[in-house]
Amino acid sequence: MPTKNRTERIRHVAFQRQEGVVVLEDIHDPHNAAAVLRTCEAFGFQKVYFIFEKQKKFNPRKIGKATSSSANKWLDFQMFDSTEKCLKDLKKQGYATYATVLDKGAGSLFKTHFPKPKIALLFGNEHSGLSKKAVNMADKKIYIPMGGFVQSLNLSVSAAICLFELSRQRQKHPADFLLPKTHRLQLQKNWLKK
Repeated sequence: MPTKNRTERIRHVAFQRQEGVVVLEDIHDPHNAAAVLRTCEAFGFQKVYFIFEKQKKFNPRKIGKATSSSANKWLDFQMFDSTEKCLKDLKKQGYATYATVLDKGAGSLFKTHFPKPKIALLFGNEHSGLSKKAVNMADKKIYIPMGGFVQSLNLSVSAAICLFELSRQRQKHPADFLLPKTHRLQLQKNWLKK
C-alpha cells in the first residue's frame, strides 16, 4: 500500500503531464535515447515514439537506468518499423509534426509558435539527423539558432532545448496543453501499482 506522501506525489505528477510526442528516428546509441527520456519525464511529456527502420532495435524500458534516472519507468512508448507509418499515425491522431533540422531555411525554434496541444517533435540519428522522408513528411522544419562555430548539438541537448521552449510557451495557459483528464487518471492508477 503506497504511503499518503507517495500517493499525493504520483497524483501531482500525473496531473501535470503535457500533451505532445517526442519522436526518435533511428537512434544509434541507447544511452543518448535514455538521456532524452530523462528530459521528457522532467518536462512532463508522457509519450515517446521510436522508429527503427535502419538502426538495431532496442527496448527503451531496459536502457540507461543511470542515464535516465529511471525515467523510462514512468513514460509511454510506441515502436514503429517505418518513418512513414509513424508520421501517418501521428497525423491521423491530429498531431502537428515538427522536424528538427540543420537548415537555416527552416524556422528558428525561438520564433516558432506552437499553438496546438498536439505537437510531435522529431529528432534524428546522432550522425545523419532525420531521414529525408521524415523531413519531407513533417508539417514544419525548425532549427536551434547557434552563435558559435559548432553547427549541431548532442541529441539529448537538442531535445532538452526544444522541450524547454515548448514548455515555456505553454506557461501562460498550461491547462490548455495537458493530457486529457481520463489519461492522467489512468496514469495515476498505473503508477500507484509500481
